[in-house]
Amino acid sequence: MSANVETRAPDDAAGASRIEEKACAMAIDDSSSSSFFAPWPDRLRHSAIILLAAGLALCALVVLADLSLARAVAVFICIGAAALVPWRLHHVAASRDDVRAVTPVESAAVSAVVAGMPDPAVLLDRAGRVLHLNAAAAQLAPALRKNELAQFALRSPEIITALREAIATTEPRRASYHDQVPVDRWMELIITPVPVPTLFGGTEKCMLMTFHDQTPLRRVEEMRADFVANASHELRTPLAALSGFIDTLQGPAKEDAKARERFLGIMHTQATRMARLIDDLLSLSRVELSAHVRPDASVDIVPIIRQVADGLEPLARERQVAIEIDLPAAPVTIAGDREELLRLFENLIENALKYGASGERVIVTLSQATSSEGAPEVRIMVRDFGPGIAPEHLPRLTERFYRVDVGDSRAQGGTGLGLSLVKHILNRHRGRLLIESVPKNGAVFTACFPQAKAPSVH
Repeated sequence: MSANVETRAPDDAAGASRIEEKACAMAIDDSSSSSFFAPWPDRLRHSAIILLAAGLALCALVVLADLSLARAVAVFICIGAAALVPWRLHHVAASRDDVRAVTPVESAAVSAVVAGMPDPAVLLDRAGRVLHLNAAAAQLAPALRKNELAQFALRSPEIITALREAIATTEPRRASYHDQVPVDRWMELIITPVPVPTLFGGTEKCMLMTFHDQTPLRRVEEMRADFVANASHELRTPLAALSGFIDTLQGPAKEDAKARERFLGIMHTQATRMARLIDDLLSLSRVELSAHVRPDASVDIVPIIRQVADGLEPLARERQVAIEIDLPAAPVTIAGDREELLRLFENLIENALKYGASGERVIVTLSQATSSEGAPEVRIMVRDFGPGIAPEHLPRLTERFYRVDVGDSRAQGGTGLGLSLVKHILNRHRGRLLIESVPKNGAVFTACFPQAKAPSVH
């Protein structure tokens, strides 16, 4: 304080006297703040200091100037009223401002109710501004902000239309919409007008928006329809073969031991193919059902690949193909589902052994790279040196039941679902599949996974 005063350096005596008065006032204020009046509010403390000074002055006048006690008391009351009434008015105004700042709609109780709802929920005022939203709603629509219009954050035409109608009519509205980012998701929106009490005894109509995820129901329905269609289509051929051989064994070949032995072998092959087809269909349906839920378990991918390669060694020896593995010694962790990853690598390596057998070797390597968006990722490459794949087939390889050579695929025991299953597992893990092939020079299938973040060290 004193340094400030000294730097002003007034030129005249009047200025100096004013500065001295201010310094005195500051000294009085500072000393009072550490005295009896310190805990009091500022305005009340100032009023008390004024009353104390007035009381001392009036006492001096009564003693020294023959001022009557009645007049001194009357003057003191007038001074007290003049000092205390402004403080009281300020206190009342401040209290009203505090009450007005927290309306029932914006109270902590309403916020707690919205935050406690299990589904994404947003409470809006009649203008469409966000009053409260819970964590699930913030995750569903990150653009939502308190005190901002919800129409700007929720750009789906179905949502905007339903919201406008609900605000205009104050009646409930429902809307369904399809969200494709980051994965396909079907949502149902329910807008319910909610009467909330106001300060003066009335009610204000707010809009409560709740979002319900319909994706599991949709996927179950699609899974059922796809399973029926695929199973009826693909099982027809082996069932027809089994039925024909059974009729033959019961009829003309009933006593032919040689034919019976051959037919039973064919029937066993067809039954095995049917079992594998059903297993692949069920696996594909399970992956599709949970495609919108990304696995969050940390999995070391190196031992999974080794386990798959060891399990396929008998097939490799049968096809006279060597499996060469180039994997790091250190763990490589990704966020994934262990059983699905086993199925993925089993399909990739088994396909390389079956269809690239003429190359006499299959190479499996793991590397760490960067995606086109600059994010770190893990890449597992499975390369064969077989006949390769013609360019026109590459875009359709991951379609269900698509085969480059139908006869060869069935002869190898394939179901036409292996690469489709690989694609869906990678989609669920937010990864991608790269396919490169040159005819007569083999094929390379690369599974890319986002790199798991290393735990932070505190």
